[in-house]
Amino acid sequence: MGPVIIVIGIIALAIGLVVLAVVAKYFRLWVQSVTTGAGISFANLWGMSFRRVDPEIIVRNTIMAVQAGLDKTTGLNSKALEAHHLSGGNVPLVVRALVAASKTKLVQLTFAEATAIDLAGRNVLEAVQTSVYPKVIDCPPKGSPRPTLDAVAKNGIQLKVKARVTVRANLQKLIGGATEETIVARVGEGIVSAIGSAETHAIVLETPELISRAVLAKRLDAETAFQIVSIDIADIDVGDNTGARLQADQAEADTRVARAGAEQRRAAAAAVEQENNAKIEQSRARLVEAEAQVPKAMAAAFRSGHLGISDYYRLRNLQADTDMRKSIADSGQR
Repeated sequence: MGPVIIVIGIIALAIGLVVLAVVAKYFRLWVQSVTTGAGISFANLWGMSFRRVDPEIIVRNTIMAVQAGLDKTTGLNSKALEAHHLSGGNVPLVVRALVAASKTKLVQLTFAEATAIDLAGRNVLEAVQTSVYPKVIDCPPKGSPRPTLDAVAKNGIQLKVKARVTVRANLQKLIGGATEETIVARVGEGIVSAIGSAETHAIVLETPELISRAVLAKRLDAETAFQIVSIDIADIDVGDNTGARLQADQAEADTRVARAGAEQRRAAAAAVEQENNAKIEQSRARLVEAEAQVPKAMAAAFRSGHLGISDYYRLRNLQADTDMRKSIADSGQR
């Protein structure tokens, strides 16, 4: 019986060492849970290791929730935190957000909403802080390729504007709502539209709040995760006279079109002139051809007796007199 007793003793010693190791590992957490009223049993702590849950995270955040009274208002317990941890959520961030919302008494946030926001990839604690303390967004944002929002009034003067948008997080629309980029884009579009509808740039310079009122009236925060509190014009400068430059460019374009049309008409006139010259040369050729028939006709008249010598000389004298008169007329015109 001696060897059997030795084996039993070794086994009992091993079991005792294992139990002692388990107790030593979870004893501190169990004491914290008992003393703070978290209500996490020793067996539950041991079972977390088998479920691959960090017991220290669950214990600490359960204690935080109990101390803040979240277990009474939201029904938060270690089981719910463990389930959220297994889902891949950030348990400390969710508990801190719930504590912050509970302490401010300005934000209504349930545990289900907080976990849903966290699992959606949003920072729930930052959302709660933004709900309590509004956030200021630069428009255009810092680091943007264009440092200002450029718009042109109806009189053609360009204005360069910088704005600051104060927003508060809308927790009910944080899941599925548009982000800050959408707010910046909508506000920029609204400012450009408001300046473009102004009759003159002087009106905008005198009362910049007209831009803010016009933009706020459009409800640009619809379907976004934020609520616009105010839009403030931080800076406004006068830019180029865009209208005059555009008119000058248009006048230059019209001049080029007119020059092209004139050149086309000149080319058409030159073509007509060349065509008329060709017709003149053609007429001259026919005249020369006709004049070549005159001697033949005169010879035929002489042979037939229809034209005598006296008639011929009378015709030559008449032609010479006509040529002389023509030469005198040409010299008088010069």
